[in-house]
Amino acid sequence: MKAKKEQAKGKAKEAMGRAVGNERVTAEGRADQMKGDARQAKEKVKDVLKD
Repeated sequence: MKAKKEQAKGKAKEAMGRAVGNERVTAEGRADQMKGDARQAKEKVKDVLKD
């Protein structure tokens, strides 16, 4: 669940950065999305190892 929140937050931040033309905010949004992706992958691995 936390991974989905990070991904959504990142997408929103990236869109906002693009809308105002701020590359730094856009990059931060992409970074948040990548953190969410990594967290989601980690959670999937945990689930697989549980079975």
